[in-house]
Amino acid sequence: MTVDKTLLSPHRIRDRLVFWLGVVISLAHLYANLLGTLPEIWMSALHFGLFAALTALLLPALSTRAALVLGGMALAGGIYVILGEQPLFDRGLTFSVMDWVFALGTIVIALELVRRTTGLFIPVVIILAVFYVVWWGRYVPGVLHFPGLSLETIAFRSYFGGEGMFGPIARISSTFVFMFILFGAFLIRSGAGEFVIQMAKAVAGKVTGGPGFVAVISSGLTGTVTGSAVANTVTTGVITIPLMQRAGFPARFAAGVEAAASTGGQLMPPIMGAGAFVMASYTQIPYLQIVAVSVLPALLYFASICFFVRIEAKKHDIKVVEEDGPALGQVLLTRGPSFLIPIAVLIALLVDGFTPTYAAGIAILAVIVSSWLTPDRMGPKAIVEALALGSRNMAFTAVLLVAIGLVVNAVATTGIGATFSIMISSWADGNLFIAILLVAAASLVLGAGLPVTASYIVLATLSAPALYHMIAGTHLVHALADGTLAEGARQVLAAARPELAEVLGAPMTRYAAEQLAAGISPDLMPLIVERGLDAGLLTAALLSAHMIIFWLSQDSNVTPPVCLVAFAAAAIAKTPPVATGFTAWKIAKGLYIIPFLFAYTPILSGDWLAALQVFGFALIGVYALAGALDGYLERPLPPLLRVLSAVAGVFLLWPEPLTVNLVGLVLFVALFAISRRRVAA
Repeated sequence: MTVDKTLLSPHRIRDRLVFWLGVVISLAHLYANLLGTLPEIWMSALHFGLFAALTALLLPALSTRAALVLGGMALAGGIYVILGEQPLFDRGLTFSVMDWVFALGTIVIALELVRRTTGLFIPVVIILAVFYVVWWGRYVPGVLHFPGLSLETIAFRSYFGGEGMFGPIARISSTFVFMFILFGAFLIRSGAGEFVIQMAKAVAGKVTGGPGFVAVISSGLTGTVTGSAVANTVTTGVITIPLMQRAGFPARFAAGVEAAASTGGQLMPPIMGAGAFVMASYTQIPYLQIVAVSVLPALLYFASICFFVRIEAKKHDIKVVEEDGPALGQVLLTRGPSFLIPIAVLIALLVDGFTPTYAAGIAILAVIVSSWLTPDRMGPKAIVEALALGSRNMAFTAVLLVAIGLVVNAVATTGIGATFSIMISSWADGNLFIAILLVAAASLVLGAGLPVTASYIVLATLSAPALYHMIAGTHLVHALADGTLAEGARQVLAAARPELAEVLGAPMTRYAAEQLAAGISPDLMPLIVERGLDAGLLTAALLSAHMIIFWLSQDSNVTPPVCLVAFAAAAIAKTPPVATGFTAWKIAKGLYIIPFLFAYTPILSGDWLAALQVFGFALIGVYALAGALDGYLERPLPPLLRVLSAVAGVFLLWPEPLTVNLVGLVLFVALFAISRRRVAA
């Protein structure tokens, strides 16, 4: 009897180890999040150790044996936090030799695994951040000068303390982020991905440009649960990109649409790829409030992609594609339960006050139960496969987020976050528009090596305070102009500048209000803002700042030179990667346009009448801008009409006054009518 040697191959053994370790990791996290009572730092340390071991197996540098050794060392590093914490405190926080070995060894392992995952950029940033605290910060002049901490202090804070690797970012990773990535894995394994594509075909497959709309709808719905734009692209893109190509769309355009739509999946409520939960944890704004106000901007983003699809369909005279397929009602009945019921359960639990982790855990059970109402019933084998898939999808993100905790710790320790915010305000000279452009540039650089969740966390730590104070300042100008500044703020301002006492309670021109606000001392401004604006406006300003950063953190997915989502789509479409990246960048212009609406309009204020007005004008405005970028509406636009279309788009997006929006609307309607008349002629 002979033994098949392939059964004993290192790759086969490693694959089995990856699979079963993934199952164990998911079960451990489910127990800890739903039933266990582990201390937070213990949970975070085990979270890192387990996922670091899995990452070492997924990305072996030499051999399976070497990967096992590295993974075992990483797991030991996580366990030592639990075993060595109390003895360290008993010694008065004096490090022993073993403390040094495990602390430094675990940090080095984390850096090596991040290098394998993302390249050298992020490890270098982490090393610079840590040594800024320890050493080279003392040599930096000016506002960035930091006298430095001892190596033992920073090692404690980075490894044993609750501020570094196993601090707030690791807790977010081990709870919200993991549970929703696992929920997405169960949805995909239950056949929900196929349901989304079939539903999109039934809804939009038989209209002009339908295959492009199918890509937008399916990628948006799938992306909100997968939490990964790249995973979304390779999951839905293998179907939607060939579908668009068969209909007549150019291959590069088809890949660009898929990349742009997959990126938007993480902006789409109700889950937003776990982004809403991270934001809620950072800002202490309720999750439901974040999700509610995110609906209109997300719809606006996907509408902007659909406008490019429609224009391209008109440009290439792409007709309706008649494809046999199930009707919408049949799709909803046969495969809809495995997607719709769990999402409904999740939302209902969150509305009822359940924590996100418990809601996600119960929603996972709802996926299993509801799958029995579809042809893809989840039995024990499918459940185990979903557990393994969830851990595999989370592995790289978990290790990276834990390592990013070292940067966040350095920022918190040195106070450089506040300094950076001051620098942004200084560079922008108080101009909110320029500040947003600076954050966009920073997000593009960080996004070259970070996934969007990690990029958002770092950017929010550094720049959210600056944006918050600038946006709150615009609300203060409105209050001064309307004469509605609160009494407490008027008293403080009048005490500092008695000559203003008589004018503070009366309406004034916008220019006068801006001049008055500009004259307020920077030291006094936070107090004036806090006492002069109601809590709702302050919350809206904070949410706007974080939403701007969160949206801009997505731009590296589709913006050259490093645009992994566009590259993944290009591989499917067999088109040049960089050229595809530029196409995706053009189609995803909403990522740059809509954040300015967050800053200057009430679209996130919770005032639905005002938000719908902004949405309505902006919807037509992004169509006008798409026409200007492509030089086409119902037919090619001559240069002059192309410029007028851009002007109309800007007017429609302009925050105030309403007359500017109306002028833009009239201009665009006239342009569209001219374009249609030329087609008829």
